[in-house]
Amino acid sequence: MASMEGYRRFLALLVSALLLGFVAVVCSIVWVLRYREGLGWDGGAAEFNWHPVLVVTAIIVYRLPWTWKCSKLLMKFIHAGLNTIAMILAIVSMVAVFEYHNARKIPNMYSLHSWIGLTAVIFYSLQLFLGFAVFLLPFAPVPLRAALMPIHVYSGLLIFVAVIASALMGITEKLLFSLQSPAYSESPPEAIFVNCLGLLIVTFGALILWMASRPHWKRPPEENAKVQRPNGGAPEGVEAESTMTDCSNADRSDAGFNSEAARKRNFKLDEAGQRSTM
Repeated sequence: MASMEGYRRFLALLVSALLLGFVAVVCSIVWVLRYREGLGWDGGAAEFNWHPVLVVTAIIVYRLPWTWKCSKLLMKFIHAGLNTIAMILAIVSMVAVFEYHNARKIPNMYSLHSWIGLTAVIFYSLQLFLGFAVFLLPFAPVPLRAALMPIHVYSGLLIFVAVIASALMGITEKLLFSLQSPAYSESPPEAIFVNCLGLLIVTFGALILWMASRPHWKRPPEENAKVQRPNGGAPEGVEAESTMTDCSNADRSDAGFNSEAARKRNFKLDEAGQRSTM
């Protein structure tokens, strides 16, 4: 009963995050269509408006939560596919803002918003390459996956937080530059609307981080990942992986070893290494 109640809470947060993400994307589109110059690709303000729309969409797609009710391999492909889409959106948004700045003779990379944003995109590209090379493709050895997994998970969440921070700075910067009469400080309708968009992004991020930090919502072991204990005991599932922090987690189940067997193997290797140095 307790597990069912916990799963219902998980589903409630999952649906809430999805709705918040969808509303945030819609609000970003409404902002540029109603209050700004719309969308275009002509080097003008309409091209720049792709930047906030695509960044908000990339944030939602990048950490779009998924339930664990499917195979681990399918989860890996879903996670890799969503992250690839988010990367494409981020790149296009960067191209839009650089072309706009160059066309208007506006200096590039002078604000903290641009520094954090570009740094996040660079590290995101490295994160995506690492995920494909180590965790999606079946060539990386298990010890390497185990060693890099904590870094991969932590950096994924760090990039997520950095992009949200950059987006909040960006929309505030845009309002400060664009709202002149009335000024941003006078709280015109556009300012209130965009501030609400920022609150939506923060709330979405808070829900994702909450779900990612709950150990009891880790991915349960799959039937085909269960193996016999070396001493002939009952089957034991391998280490569960978190669907929120990284659905591409490749734990020791990829090699058919459970955590106890891995510890015993490492102990034997250490013991052998000590003997070899004597």
